[in-house]
Amino acid sequence: GRGGGGAMESAAKGSYVLANLAEVVERVLGFLPTKALLRAACVCRLWRECARRTLRTRQRIAWVSSFSSVSAPTFPPLCSGLCSPPPVSLQKVHVLPQTVLYIADAETFSGHEECHEQKKARKRNSKETALALEKLLPKRCQVLGLVTPGIVVTPMGSSSNQPQEIEEGEAGFALLFPKIDGVKIHTFHFSKDVKNRVFDESKFAEAGLKNNPDLRVVLLFGYNSWKTGATRFLHQIVNPLNEKSIILAGGQVESFTSLTSENNHAQPGDACGVVGLAFSGPQIQSATVLLDQDVADERTAEAAMQRLKAANIPEHNTIGFMFACVGRGYRHYKTKRNMEADAFRKFFPNVPLFGFFGHGEIGCDRIVTGNFVLRECNDIKDDLLHGYTTVMTLIHLGSTK
Repeated sequence: GRGGGGAMESAAKGSYVLANLAEVVERVLGFLPTKALLRAACVCRLWRECARRTLRTRQRIAWVSSFSSVSAPTFPPLCSGLCSPPPVSLQKVHVLPQTVLYIADAETFSGHEECHEQKKARKRNSKETALALEKLLPKRCQVLGLVTPGIVVTPMGSSSNQPQEIEEGEAGFALLFPKIDGVKIHTFHFSKDVKNRVFDESKFAEAGLKNNPDLRVVLLFGYNSWKTGATRFLHQIVNPLNEKSIILAGGQVESFTSLTSENNHAQPGDACGVVGLAFSGPQIQSATVLLDQDVADERTAEAAMQRLKAANIPEHNTIGFMFACVGRGYRHYKTKRNMEADAFRKFFPNVPLFGFFGHGEIGCDRIVTGNFVLRECNDIKDDLLHGYTTVMTLIHLGSTK
């Protein structure tokens, strides 16, 4: 009987520790992914407080990604990777997302249907996919979802994984931004008003894009760019934001499937407009470079990355974005695949890279550093809309605990 008594005694000690000693509980809960942590928070008041403190410390960006392509290892495509029960990848995430940007290629969203003959079926399908994906995220989360012709993605697991340019094949990723002290992220949407030719700029203030001294970076994505007046509308949005102290980057996408604040307002299917994310906060640092048409070999691609490196943006808690024209990639570099992503990895070995191949690019060479000094070559306003280029952008979200 003594052995049994000893076991009971140590079990009693164990449960005493787990019911009373916050430091021990916090240490144990620290190993749990967020979903399991939120379940553990229901056990008792002490565990709830410990879980809350643990979540507050998790301020690093996380992501889930998947791809299968001719040139890359096969991963489950985004929708089965994220939406099939159980969504294993999201179960393992260690942050509580407050803002999510997800981008998938058209094939992933349309489930291999012929786009032209079955336009209606395809649209319904992409909406269903989007809703299935959003159900897996916290209710109060801001979500922006985009569909693009090709994807740039860093495989899950480590920020030093080799980023992949997926020009054909299914691919997608979801960037999960937790609550970060000193950083605010807003989603916004401006759609072209058919009746009104002039854009009402008061909408900028509502979206936090005007009278906001802490605004540092705006990622902009135009959709339905083939519509008449779409380019003019994009200029109306971009030009007022083209200020020396703001980094602007992005491109033209196929369509957007999600913008949580918009879910109740059905948009006319053929409207064109701009969606995006605005990053505000004094600790944010950012830089962007434009690789123009002349950048067509390894040497010139690396020279552009050298310019980005010279910005001296801290690499810890930083993400890279690549917005490239569908006409670039391996065709542009004479069949050498992954050229620009490889050049980026060479100079930024620990910064994950995400983005897409689209129908036009938004950006220029511009650097906003820690002491908030902007360095650029000329005094004239940069032209921000391009074709047949690549825009590379770094966003540093401040040092994490």
